[in-house]
Amino acid sequence: MDLDDTPEQAAYRAQVRSWLEEHASEAPILQGPDAIRDEDEIIAARRVWQGKLAEGGLAGLTWPKEYGGQGLGPIEQVIANQEIARAKLPGILDAIGVGMLGPTIIAHGTDEQKSRYLAPLLHGDEVWCQLFSEPAAGSDLAAVQARARLQDDGSWRLSGQKVWTTNAQFAAYGLLLARTDPDVPKHKGLTMFLVPMDAEGVTVRGLRQISGEAEFNEVFFDDVALDAGAVVGGVGNGWGTALTTLMFERVTIGLGSEGMGYNSTRFASALAADEHARRDPEVRHRLGEIAAELLAIRFTGYRTLTALQKGQVPGPESGLAKVTLVSGAIKAGDLIADVLGPDALQEGSEWAYMISFLPGLKSAGGTEEILRNTIGERVLGLPPEPRLDKGIPFSELRSKEGAPA
Repeated sequence: MDLDDTPEQAAYRAQVRSWLEEHASEAPILQGPDAIRDEDEIIAARRVWQGKLAEGGLAGLTWPKEYGGQGLGPIEQVIANQEIARAKLPGILDAIGVGMLGPTIIAHGTDEQKSRYLAPLLHGDEVWCQLFSEPAAGSDLAAVQARARLQDDGSWRLSGQKVWTTNAQFAAYGLLLARTDPDVPKHKGLTMFLVPMDAEGVTVRGLRQISGEAEFNEVFFDDVALDAGAVVGGVGNGWGTALTTLMFERVTIGLGSEGMGYNSTRFASALAADEHARRDPEVRHRLGEIAAELLAIRFTGYRTLTALQKGQVPGPESGLAKVTLVSGAIKAGDLIADVLGPDALQEGSEWAYMISFLPGLKSAGGTEEILRNTIGERVLGLPPEPRLDKGIPFSELRSKEGAPA
């Protein structure tokens, strides 16, 4: 039982822990000398494991029961994530699909779309990817230039490019935002589409990271044919549909942070094995700062859970938790590498992957710069950054925007 659990939550935690202990031997081994090394085998094993988690009621906990979920709240989702991390077992493979795209289809999809896509998505039979960002449309999502043209028979033809697309290399489907009417204001001329990733004209190219993986991809669409049933949320309503996805993205990142394994207890345990580190005041000071940041995230997460339980949507301030989590984990990785030396970076080490993976995570869900600007302007009420590209002197810009020059 967690010290913060109510009796009901403690009972649910015990139920989750019991299921995980019973089925732990069925989970794929992803770390250590016996870990699976082949990427295709890893994906296949994790798809099967996601199916088992779904059968055990530990995937899509907050989905309505009629769509295969458990109809539970965000607190139960966090408890499940905590217990999966505690057991050192992998979570679901398709966190984007289950956490963000499935809920978007539930909210905006047709009955036929829900019937066809939700069950395979939940069980890992069909992995999904989010096709939003473009080379010139990242922070300004409404500026997307991928075009879908309506044909005489009601079908569509899609052309354009997306980038930084996670899991596109093995996804079966993608949820894509495209411009369908260039003659109206940019927020109004957008439509959301379901895109088969094996369709003729779809090309996926991996973007190799320092970890050696190509988790992110750029995806090209060359006159891809889509039928009329590929539209999600109605023609011209893409912006409203996309906002639903982005809302669930914030919630998914917030709820998932408890299960990422970036906690001070884990880091302290690694350092405690080194006698010199235990006595070194600098190591203790650095670890204390990291622990304080991660503790702040935990209680910020509790506030987010309270808002969700009340039916409220977390605001842009929730982005600060992501910034702080990644920053704190990077600092922890640096500290562990400083203490353990080259052993921390050996292939198969539990720290090697984390240290090489985290820099890329700084861009996921919005870059740190964009998130800080959003929080500064929309939460703290600070003036926007100077628009130097328009040639306006800094002092004049601040005066025009009502701030002291």
